[in-house]
Amino acid sequence: MADLVRLGARGPRRALAHQGPVREFLVLRIGADDYGVELTSIREILSPPPVTFVPRAPRSVLGVCSVRGLLVTVVDLRARLGLEAASASRRARLLLTGASSGEVFGVLVDEVRQVVRLSDGELELASTVFGGDVAEHVLGIGRPKPGDDVIILLDLVRLVDHLPETV
Repeated sequence: MADLVRLGARGPRRALAHQGPVREFLVLRIGADDYGVELTSIREILSPPPVTFVPRAPRSVLGVCSVRGLLVTVVDLRARLGLEAASASRRARLLLTGASSGEVFGVLVDEVRQVVRLSDGELELASTVFGGDVAEHVLGIGRPKPGDDVIILLDLVRLVDHLPETV
């Protein structure tokens, strides 16, 4: 009986070891869909501060705001993904992230849901899911558990790096 307990205890450990490295994603709600961004790309999560409109900015740029004295460009993730505009709710959040240039951006999302940990086996990269001509800001999809909805995984840095120049 003691051997069965020992074998049973080793079984799950082996299964976890075969799944590979684990990556953490922050799950966001935009409209009716769940999106995920790597937790390492987020500096801070804030309630949205007042935003100042910037003339001739791209459609996806809501304006700028000040976060503890730092001027931050605010990007509407709905508009950036080509989704319908909606008024901000009480659950809306601003995710602070850095572009490859070092500039800090705020990305407005409808809701922050949870953090999920996905192993390599639970990730499907964009090249295998969407084909070769996939949008450059989609990493792929994640499937946390069998039967769960998929999470569309986005590259937050690429999203803010490749903003259109003007309206």
